[in-house]
Amino acid sequence: HSSFFPKTENIEVLRRKGTMASARLLTKRPVALILNAARIDYDNQINLNRLKQLCHVVHENKVDIVCGSEDIINTVHRMAPDLDILITKEMEVPKEVIPKLPTSLKLICEAGTGYNNLPIQSCRDASIDVCNIPLYSTEGVAHMVITFMLNFSCSFVGQQRMLFNNDRSNFTGPFTLPLRELKDKSIGLVGGSGNIGTCVANIALALGMNVIISSRSGKLPSGHMHEHNPRVQVKSLDDLLKDSDFVSIHCPLNDETRGSIGREKLQLMKPSAFLINTARGAIINEKELIECMEQNLIAGCGLDVQEVEPPQMDSKIWDLSNIVLTPHIGWRSIETRQRVMDMVSDNIEAYFVDESPTNIVN
Repeated sequence: HSSFFPKTENIEVLRRKGTMASARLLTKRPVALILNAARIDYDNQINLNRLKQLCHVVHENKVDIVCGSEDIINTVHRMAPDLDILITKEMEVPKEVIPKLPTSLKLICEAGTGYNNLPIQSCRDASIDVCNIPLYSTEGVAHMVITFMLNFSCSFVGQQRMLFNNDRSNFTGPFTLPLRELKDKSIGLVGGSGNIGTCVANIALALGMNVIISSRSGKLPSGHMHEHNPRVQVKSLDDLLKDSDFVSIHCPLNDETRGSIGREKLQLMKPSAFLINTARGAIINEKELIECMEQNLIAGCGLDVQEVEPPQMDSKIWDLSNIVLTPHIGWRSIETRQRVMDMVSDNIEAYFVDESPTNIVN
């Protein structure tokens, strides 16, 4: 990658930690394409100046998603036939696309943590590096979990539904919806010993809650900040489901976890408990979840992620009053979106300027 370095006028911008490591005077800056830029910058509020200083040109395809192999291939060749960097956000790129992309492509940057939307082996076979952005949305996603929990505790969404239906009976007569304090309730974090789960645990503890974290080993990783906290217990997944008032999913999506939360696991939960998923939609068996929610097996469910995003338009999931849906917004605060693009720039600088690639996943 020795020919991809910034022009001299950008040396001061790229100088890091007082050294000249990023300021070597070589000739050509890379060309980048953000394939679905509107997903990241839907409100035109994200500052891309640093990315544009690193790159010769940044093409922005102002759509939320590009669907289908042919559309992806045609879009890339039309907008950036000489691209070096392809930036994507939560967009499926089929494996047959990779061999048909320009041979100049060297790096695919997933502007997020999960990269199961990209054909990693196909990229490896084509000598295209893939990098991701770990840890950019910890606070945003953790706050989304707490938002769901607070809403469930006061039946907030249920109250609003009644008002939208011109039902004001809670104002004029006996109150009809359940209200709960969070203090002394238990939140179970499935696979919750990582960064986001730990952030959720910190907030829950501040609210006076107890925390249960699932672990096969029966203990938290050595040195975990809650390793010796008496209000944090480590249990098996089944015991977590049985004992929690709120269950929040934080494990990665892989062959082992795909569809792992279905009827068998939901039946273990308290009838008064709530399920929250801000991780990956396919961890839940959505068909079985819908059936269980139709039968009111648990009190409610909050899904910021779904098995297919968006769900099929004829799915029953849209119409169930005990399921609260949001369109994968845990990462969409302006601060989180700016952070992820700044970190994309970090990855590109490390790869093309410092020749020290970071966060490579293949």
